[in-house]
Amino acid sequence: MNKDLDISTFAALQTCAPALLYEMMRSFTALARTLNLSQAVEDLGSTRQTLRRHISHLEEAMGCKLFDVKQRRYALTQEGERAVAPARLLLDQCNIWYQGKFQSVGGMMRFSFEGQTGWIYHQQQLPMSVAWSCRSGLLKAALKAWTSGEGKLETDDMAPVRPYILTYREISDGWICVEVGEKSLYSNWFGWAQARSSVGRNLNQFPGGEEFASLANEPFRDVRDGHSVRLDQVVTKMQLNGEGPLQYIVFDRLLMGVQMPDGSPAIISVVDRACEMRIADLDQGILDQMPQSARVDYPVNV
Repeated sequence: MNKDLDISTFAALQTCAPALLYEMMRSFTALARTLNLSQAVEDLGSTRQTLRRHISHLEEAMGCKLFDVKQRRYALTQEGERAVAPARLLLDQCNIWYQGKFQSVGGMMRFSFEGQTGWIYHQQQLPMSVAWSCRSGLLKAALKAWTSGEGKLETDDMAPVRPYILTYREISDGWICVEVGEKSLYSNWFGWAQARSSVGRNLNQFPGGEEFASLANEPFRDVRDGHSVRLDQVVTKMQLNGEGPLQYIVFDRLLMGVQMPDGSPAIISVVDRACEMRIADLDQGILDQMPQSARVDYPVNV
């Protein structure tokens, strides 16, 4: 055991004392972001001694080096690289949870945000079985197409649903849309001209701040890492056609990991108007406040 690690601190680490672990994770992620001790200390409002101690304690508890230091220059080790993303996500989840807006409902993750400007965002993960039991022919068709096409985007199986989907590629700070389906709910809501202008933009920047955006992006990371599928229901408010007052929109969103022709990964988003409110504690009447024009006309027999 490191001589600088006293017995009480080591015992606290073993029981994952919340306050201590939280501060150590903040120190770790700050130094991982800046790779500069002085800058990390300034960002945290801490001291060099405290930050070094936090890193030392983490390395002792985790049984590995997180940083290499050469001539006072910091570089993440391979273990450190692997630890950064989970640490950042845990911190974001912790901060949202502390506000009472991050919960588990039936084993499915739900989080919420309600801003002072009237903008809201609720997201609830749903069991995949909902895709088969709901009334959306689009979700069923997309899931069947993804399966029969073996997760490849450019296949004859995917062709019938292609006009109804959005395709995303990952960048360093989020996800950009690289393709917008002309018949998608997104195009229906914003209008085809404005929807097309979204190609190349980061569409996962939210008014709720970085912590909220991290949770909102988690389904994308989940699908990316597992090369899998995920279903969520989202309740939010947006301007119809990009103008006027904020209006409710409630939709079920199916995310599926796909492979591009060059073998690189992407994610497709299949969105349909929700027919049932599945997010706990939200009023079913919200569905009636959605504009009737906000729908996807997917032919069931396609």
